[in-house]
Amino acid sequence: MPALPPRTLPLIGLLWLAGVDLRVTILALPPTLPLIHHDLALSEKLVGALSGLPVLLFGLAAVPGSLLIARLGARRALVVGLAMVAAGSAGRGIGPSVTALFAMTFVMGAGVAVMQPALPALVAVWFPSRVEFATAVYANGLLVGETAAAALTLPLILPLLDNSWRASFLFWSMPVLAAAVLFAVVSRPSERTTETSPRLWWPDTRDADTWLAGLVLGGGSSIYFGSNAFIPDFLSAIARPELIGPCLTALNIGQFPASALVLLFPRQTVGRRGPVIAVAILAAASLGLFLPGQAWAMVLGAAILGLASAFVLISSLALPPLLAAPEDVHRLSAGMFAIGYFTAFLLPLASGVVWDLTGAAASAFLPVAAGSALACGVGMRLRGRMD
Repeated sequence: MPALPPRTLPLIGLLWLAGVDLRVTILALPPTLPLIHHDLALSEKLVGALSGLPVLLFGLAAVPGSLLIARLGARRALVVGLAMVAAGSAGRGIGPSVTALFAMTFVMGAGVAVMQPALPALVAVWFPSRVEFATAVYANGLLVGETAAAALTLPLILPLLDNSWRASFLFWSMPVLAAAVLFAVVSRPSERTTETSPRLWWPDTRDADTWLAGLVLGGGSSIYFGSNAFIPDFLSAIARPELIGPCLTALNIGQFPASALVLLFPRQTVGRRGPVIAVAILAAASLGLFLPGQAWAMVLGAAILGLASAFVLISSLALPPLLAAPEDVHRLSAGMFAIGYFTAFLLPLASGVVWDLTGAAASAFLPVAAGSALACGVGMRLRGRMD
């Protein structure tokens, strides 16, 4: 792969920072939940709603995000999304008000929902011949943002801020605000005409690529969200609660080898049918590692699930600029996110219902099995660079 021109390196850095900002403020919440729960006297239902609200908005607000991209252009829409995330994250700590907490979380989640279709559209404009690499860059930032917020908030950030959850939200909003300012002053000449031309914005629901890309994303997201949600309950049900921490750590650390692989070999891995099918099969096969009850096998299985989910995620993020014309990338992206996150919400919900009805702990892995099947089956039908 030829080296990137030096003038594009700042843009690559900006894409990576935007990827970090896709998740850093969201994953800063879980470590602070005990403090919020105590200070605001939240019920468990409200705690669950507070955690799930941003993810729900990823799907619901994706289409309005497409409208914003059509009117403002990808870069300016991204600036708006970043500003919403920064304001929403910082605003969550304003006053002892549950209403303010939820309202600002709504603003933050809607901002991320705007950013998600804006980034593939921007990749198509800034790096039309390096879509795979540019997508891998901001996807790597996304993984770093998830890990940094989850890993650093409790042991480092909160002690530095006198254990103030409000101050921690303000702290994590700073890199988002910095990115908004940087994107506001950066542009490329090739982008200007694209940003000022009117475009359609409603996803084409008759386009097979919109549904296929969405279902691939939904499959990969179901593997990740389903594993995060049900591995702890599964391990508790089989009387192995001591493995919850190691398995969840392995699940998240396992994502980074996938990111490194696609960064090193983007054209051989991203947006290609064979690798997506292979990792989906690997994810399904890894479920067998949870059955013998060996600690090392279950930790390894969790790491494989992390690798598979990250690889499918990165490949799905690259699909809109690979499959759609530049002026339609935002529409396909919005449709993909709406379909994908609705699928990722529905499959774990169905798994929980089955578990309640049957009492079988193995039902915990239905989202992983269904997500793997989706990614594998739909991946076989994708056209273009997936060939």
